[in-house]
Amino acid sequence: MRADKIGDEFKVNYIIKGSGNEYQRIDEIKATNCKFIIPLNYPLAYDVDDAYDANNVSLTELKHWEMAPVNAFALEKYMIPFAITTADLKEKKDFWKNVRKAINFGLSEKQALKSLTSTPAEILNIADKVGSLKAGMLANFIITSGNLFDEKTIIYENWIQGTNYKINDYNTIDIRGTYDFTYGTSRILYQLKVEGELDKLKATILADTAKTPATISYSGNNVSISFSQKDIAGTIRLSGNIANEPLKMSGKGQLPDGEWIDWNANFKSTTTTELAKPEVKATAKDTAKNVEPKFGAVIYPFCAYGEQIEGKTGFDKYWTEFKTRYDAILIKHVTVWTNEKEGILKNQDVYITEGRIVRIADDIGVPKLAFAKTIDGTGKHLTAGIIDEHSHIAVGGAVNEGTQASSAEVRIGDVINSEDINIYRQLSGGVTSAQLLHGSANPIGGQSAIIKLRWGKSPEEMKFDKADGFIKFALGENVKQSNWGDMNTVRFPQSRMGVEQVYYDYFTRAKEYDAKQKAFAAQSTKTKALSTPFRRDLELEAIAEIANSKRFITCHSYVQSEINMLMHVADSMGFKVNTFTHILEGYKVADKMKAHGVGASTFSDWWAYKAEVKDAIPYNAALLTQMGITTAINSDDAEMGRRLNQEAAKAIKYGGLTEEEALKLVTLNPAKLLHIDNKVGSIKVGKDADLVLWSDNPLSIYAKAEKTIIDGQIYFDLEEDLKLRANIQKERARIIQKMIEEKKGGAPTQKPSMKKRNLYECDSMEENYLETE
Repeated sequence: MRADKIGDEFKVNYIIKGSGNEYQRIDEIKATNCKFIIPLNYPLAYDVDDAYDANNVSLTELKHWEMAPVNAFALEKYMIPFAITTADLKEKKDFWKNVRKAINFGLSEKQALKSLTSTPAEILNIADKVGSLKAGMLANFIITSGNLFDEKTIIYENWIQGTNYKINDYNTIDIRGTYDFTYGTSRILYQLKVEGELDKLKATILADTAKTPATISYSGNNVSISFSQKDIAGTIRLSGNIANEPLKMSGKGQLPDGEWIDWNANFKSTTTTELAKPEVKATAKDTAKNVEPKFGAVIYPFCAYGEQIEGKTGFDKYWTEFKTRYDAILIKHVTVWTNEKEGILKNQDVYITEGRIVRIADDIGVPKLAFAKTIDGTGKHLTAGIIDEHSHIAVGGAVNEGTQASSAEVRIGDVINSEDINIYRQLSGGVTSAQLLHGSANPIGGQSAIIKLRWGKSPEEMKFDKADGFIKFALGENVKQSNWGDMNTVRFPQSRMGVEQVYYDYFTRAKEYDAKQKAFAAQSTKTKALSTPFRRDLELEAIAEIANSKRFITCHSYVQSEINMLMHVADSMGFKVNTFTHILEGYKVADKMKAHGVGASTFSDWWAYKAEVKDAIPYNAALLTQMGITTAINSDDAEMGRRLNQEAAKAIKYGGLTEEEALKLVTLNPAKLLHIDNKVGSIKVGKDADLVLWSDNPLSIYAKAEKTIIDGQIYFDLEEDLKLRANIQKERARIIQKMIEEKKGGAPTQKPSMKKRNLYECDSMEENYLETE
């Protein structure tokens, strides 16, 4: 999806080599309009006999193991052109087995053949020469004993540009299967099992629970078998002939003592294990010959606490449990914290529809709509959704591009990870929006992304519509590598004076670049056509946007002298700092901050965790607020983001803010800092219905977010959460049992292991923690 986004930016339609999980976002894959090259690299089942080991396998991994074979079917169903490749297979010999498995999971044989022939020819623009059988095409074809996708089919010849490469003799008989087997004077009826590739056959002789390996080889109609028995010293050697229709083998052989014996093997059945059929959910109209497979549901996102969304996966027709979408929600008899001049309203009704707050009044009538929900808010509190001005959740790969002094060209919006479980966890704490920031590794960092926590949506769908652009700046220890260790002291800048010079240098260059770009744009079409095209510089373009008040700065900061420095640079270079984040010495320079017009986004009571924060005090947020500075409290931490309401409450203890002022620290004020207060941050008719229903006063440590609503839809529900936990346990147990059966059937398995996941903060270059869902 990210590759396609880059392609769209440069007007290129890529051919994309996929990874086998395209079914998990099939609508978005369809929307790319790209052609795909798809591997059939199905994961091995996990060895889950040990219950504790099984806990290390995530729901994502369990479900992907079960659903990976449906990927090709999903692409066919959505009419997405794709070729099939042997790439990514650990064992190339598994290719045909996996093709047949894909067919068993819904892929048509017609599409399978097309994906192996005509589609790759079309992708390579050679469909006029190869890929189909017709006059005038290159003589590239194969000759087989039957249907190419039949397990027992033998490939006889492979013709390439008219040259015949013989693979197997036409008289080759496929002797793989299970036989009733007798030899000598013994009255014991054995089972002879022959399996493997035709040129690498292996045999096993079965008697009750005993298994005796045997060596088997054949050429034409001649066959030889040798094996040893526990009660006979030496090797028994058998030779004979193969007869077809019906398939049988017979002949003579010698025991280890030289005695000649007769032997017979009569074909009974094929030995290759049939592909396990997916579970079936049949209706009364189904017949034994007309029952289609039911796959585990694709959930959005494809991880724990994801849910099935109606209309999203047409290839899974039997799944009928969908997440409910509401036309309207009416919350009755609730205490409403408006964050507006009306203050806190008691015993009010709030009516929301089409994603907006449409009415706040006494005793609103119940809506007469098909999918309307009425919620009793008696004894509960309703607030605007919490907004985290400084977050690093939902970022894929890494949060810092710290290899140079400026990385203004990189964009967090390109690496939003919509599958991050921390999105759901923060919804459970009432967070509805967040600014995903680049880290603080360099003076000028990357561009940030403002999102709504629309759990289940794609990365692009999570972005806050029409939000202003922001960018991360940073001051202090991190940017001059004071705390990076002795091996990381080579990048400019290495001093505070160097940090200041970085800003002057880049804004000087950006202004020059901007002037040239505007001059080129002002030229006539004819003049442009005759001149060298203007070469864009995405780094300087982003910085020029700051100078032109089209992009806004959130600056990582601690020490008053450095805070003063950046405001002085801004004043002298003609731009504004929008927000100082962290700003733990903000109380020392509040007057200067107010004069500059900059806001503050701080911690509640973090201090003494490194040298440059030794003067931090918990009264900072209250003092800045009392100075008239728009002040927010942020998390900068995935765990802290779950309880920002409690962080805000600390400003009542430390500084004496009112309850309404304290709540605004995590709702209306961050909305103002992010320029989205016209849509969110307060409960007002016409604003987005981003709301939280609390079980108690939202500033109480006992308060729980019972429902978190975004755009008028419930994205977290405390009661539904309990059901989801039960469903997750049930789904895990179901798939684990299938894996156990897979192992019992002799299939290879892989050992579970705990996975490393990235949990980012400002200074994270690479920080890992261990987690299971």
